[in-house]
Amino acid sequence: MTNNATTTTSMDIHEILEHLPHRYPFVLVDRVLSLELGKEITAIKNVSVNEPYFPGHFPYHPVMPGVLIVEAMAQAAAILSFKTMDTKPTDDSVYYFAGIDSARFKKPVSPGDQIVLNVKIDRILKGIWKYSGVATVDGTIVAEAQMMCILKAIEK
Repeated sequence: MTNNATTTTSMDIHEILEHLPHRYPFVLVDRVLSLELGKEITAIKNVSVNEPYFPGHFPYHPVMPGVLIVEAMAQAAAILSFKTMDTKPTDDSVYYFAGIDSARFKKPVSPGDQIVLNVKIDRILKGIWKYSGVATVDGTIVAEAQMMCILKAIEK
């Protein structure tokens, strides 16, 4: 659904999968709440005890790995970028992480939590996209990071 040409009010999992190259078990965005082309995205990740990493991280006190929270922010960034470019992922390219700076993990994320991912485009220069991301649970910051990503052709 769109309000105008630049704002999307929401995206369900079906539309997310059209704009994200990842697939189960590595899709870390469940819904997009809002998206403003070229500016920012707000999305959610529902954390379930059934996540494949919980049996090993940690069996008696499950905690979502911080790197996966940053990955969820990066996936939200990828959706924002593909929508901004008015394109979809193809088999000919990959959207790579190019850098992560200033990552901070403020509070553990546990099964039953819903992470709100807010990612803003800081700049786009020579095909490198820079973002600021903040992840919250119940209004409390659980993680934040500066991220860089790049869309690269796959050499076959």
